[in-house]
Amino acid sequence: MEGYILGGRNIPEYRFKQDFLTKTSKKELKAFEQAFRKVYIQKQDFARISSWGANCVRLPFHYRLIESQPYKYSKEGLSYLKKAVLWAREYGLKVILDLHAGCGSQNTDWHSDSSGKALLWQSREYRQRTCRLWAFLAEVFKDEEAVYGYDILNEPVLPVAKEPSLAKFYQSVIASIRKIDTRRIIFLEGNLWAQRIDFLESVVSENDDKIAISIHFYHPLSFTFNFVHNLRYPGKIEGENWNRRLIREKLRQYYDFSRRHSLEIYVGEFGVNSRAGFWGEYKWVDDTLSVFQEYGFSWTYWTYKCVSRGVFPDGIIQYLDNPAWVRREGPVYGWENWPELWKDKKNLIIKSFRSRNFEENKKLLNILKKWLKK
Repeated sequence: MEGYILGGRNIPEYRFKQDFLTKTSKKELKAFEQAFRKVYIQKQDFARISSWGANCVRLPFHYRLIESQPYKYSKEGLSYLKKAVLWAREYGLKVILDLHAGCGSQNTDWHSDSSGKALLWQSREYRQRTCRLWAFLAEVFKDEEAVYGYDILNEPVLPVAKEPSLAKFYQSVIASIRKIDTRRIIFLEGNLWAQRIDFLESVVSENDDKIAISIHFYHPLSFTFNFVHNLRYPGKIEGENWNRRLIREKLRQYYDFSRRHSLEIYVGEFGVNSRAGFWGEYKWVDDTLSVFQEYGFSWTYWTYKCVSRGVFPDGIIQYLDNPAWVRREGPVYGWENWPELWKDKKNLIIKSFRSRNFEENKKLLNILKKWLKK
């Protein structure tokens, strides 16, 4: 769960759940978690994505979904992943399993459910647990044709001087998986939010032809996330003249890396905050996809669905209404309203999770469909 996707502040998931527990009960928190997982993504979502012409879904999950306690795994949590993979297979889609919130948190941001520290890099135990988690998942999915690959860790962040430690960690995870599954693609994300990849040369040169590099591309951030209003693309942004030529130039390093090592570059995330196209945001998407096509990069768009707001990528399908549990006017926004409203508005809140209550961003979707056909 990410705050902005659910219409609110970007607090970590554990803080939201602490507040929910304080204002309700353990029973109601469990009921909420089960309802969210059951309703937010359903079989119909995979049917819709397939109808767009897509062939793959990147499926983010929190390690706590699977790991109920150190080295013990939750059958209930695993059932959600299995169900999603089953639906993907039914509609001819592949799945990339994405460990989005890793053991101990791989960065200090909300989307890794961090308390403000990236404890994965401070604790050998957390790293061992991550290796065992991926070995467990490899055992579960090694014969599932719908699972295309394993995205080991979303957006790791550690000091540049310590990048060899990240390379060593990846080598350990790869070894754990390869003892069980030699067929799936293993995706390695670069350091600093999947940006820096040169340090991975030592990993990709170890004769495993099923390793791919995953990058994320949101540049220029002040424009794509709408952090600075009234910026226009193409145009002068963050001191540079942003256009297709500059996007191509920024992505060239990854293309060169892929050519040197004869491997795939997968753009696991890219996206934009849509403002009805008035500021060139759909032109940015179109130009970016044209460069991906030129360089032979595969890609998945971030994000599929979102409560639409004025910052961050706001989804291919968007929740546009403004009930009390969204409350864009504040003073409390989005999901932080849910604990107070749960007793009286539970059924309405759960109903609003359903994708049929979200509207397709037609302008964005038409551009994505164009490139999905190429």
